[in-house]
Amino acid sequence: MALSFRMQDKTIAYIGDSLGRQQFQSMMCMVSGGEESPEFEDAAREYGLVKPRGAKRPDGWVYRFPNTNTTILYYWSASLSDLEPINSTDPTSDVAMHLDRPPAFLRRFLHRFDVVVLNTGHHWNRGKLTANHWVMHVNWKPNENKELEDIRNAKNFTVHSVVRWLDSELLSHPRLKAFFRTISPRHFRNGDWNTGGTCNNTTPLTGGSEVLQDESSDKVVESAVRGTRVSMIACIGAYLVYQTHGMNSLLHRYKARYASEKAFL
Repeated sequence: MALSFRMQDKTIAYIGDSLGRQQFQSMMCMVSGGEESPEFEDAAREYGLVKPRGAKRPDGWVYRFPNTNTTILYYWSASLSDLEPINSTDPTSDVAMHLDRPPAFLRRFLHRFDVVVLNTGHHWNRGKLTANHWVMHVNWKPNENKELEDIRNAKNFTVHSVVRWLDSELLSHPRLKAFFRTISPRHFRNGDWNTGGTCNNTTPLTGGSEVLQDESSDKVVESAVRGTRVSMIACIGAYLVYQTHGMNSLLHRYKARYASEKAFL
């Protein structure tokens, strides 16, 4: 009841990759109270989120709960950079990945949001860029900065760019609360899944019974939000791991560091 009251007449937007989608799904579960058929409206068309022909899914979802006039939405933007086909008439065209421009969806609908939560991280690797035909652009032209050819530098540049832009918009959107969620702790130790890393910890909270870390391991986001009005949601802590049918199942235990519940809603 208290959560529903705080969300009265508010629009909450999650924009990012699959971690943002999971956070959106968790919020939907909390607001619906776990009911199988809660009263809600599909408001996706208001935001242009209709599944394109041939696509597996739309670019996002928007649901409104009429009893509290609460709108909760998710928009897929894995890199938080603006993406547009280099040749709009060619379906196989490469895609300009504008590192210094936030997603068009965010720019277009920011005025409708009361809370916006951004995240990015896992798609910043050469394989993803190649598979998606993303070509890095800065200042409306293909990137010429050798330093940004390093994916880590490109991600750092983009995160700082979108945070600076969002911070500059907050003065003209006084009711808006803006957050940037950090990347999750890593599953694998001593390497990644394809570089010799292991994920064989079957003892929950190895080394202790509680999460005590009080800072984020995502230094890019921590650096980007420092000195701005954009707050950080730090996903920190340990994994709860248990063995199921010969496979490791991992449950993240997070300590989400909000300024306060009241600040978020």
